[in-house]
Amino acid sequence: MLNKLGRLTKIKQDQSSLEVPSGQFVTEKFPVLTFGPTPKIDLATWKFSVTGLVDEEKMLDWEEFNSLPKVTLDAEFHCVTQWSRLQNTWEGVLFTDVMKLANVKPEATHVMVHCYGGYSTNVALDVLMDDDVLFAQKHDGETLTSEHGGPLRLVVPKRYGWKNAKWVNGIEFMPEDMPGFWEVRGYHMNGDPWKEERFWDRLG
Repeated sequence: MLNKLGRLTKIKQDQSSLEVPSGQFVTEKFPVLTFGPTPKIDLATWKFSVTGLVDEEKMLDWEEFNSLPKVTLDAEFHCVTQWSRLQNTWEGVLFTDVMKLANVKPEATHVMVHCYGGYSTNVALDVLMDDDVLFAQKHDGETLTSEHGGPLRLVVPKRYGWKNAKWVNGIEFMPEDMPGFWEVRGYHMNGDPWKEERFWDRLG
């Protein structure tokens, strides 16, 4: 994935083969949706923690996080409110590169993503280990705005947008699946747009 001649690698997406999950419509806009106020984040005091089932917990400041190898990748974005933006270019740090910093224990199966502002979301570890999952710092060549999750947003293309957490400040490795902010309120624990996993079937 990483270029031996530089710190930035481009991962291209074949736009001609793109499809849209059932129930979605395509837009070129990127609507701003949040559960509450946009937090004010100072990079001078920004911290990112790696905790839970790891051999050694880590705490990184912005300079340390920003020094990690970067990639760019093209990926779709599917919101649970039924819109999809198919052409997005993200730049940031692969989840797997962050994971390597703490030596995750084998009993870890899921991750809770923690964020400034009190938001959280759960994602299966095997999903996060896909080669298209990253912590984004830029979108379409521009520094990620606070409204869209800057300074750091998780990008998980194969999951609905609420799993693509904004304002990330930590990841916690867990031995089992636990619900995050929206999952407690009825959103699906997995959130796969290709299976239309929007909400829990409470009768199932």
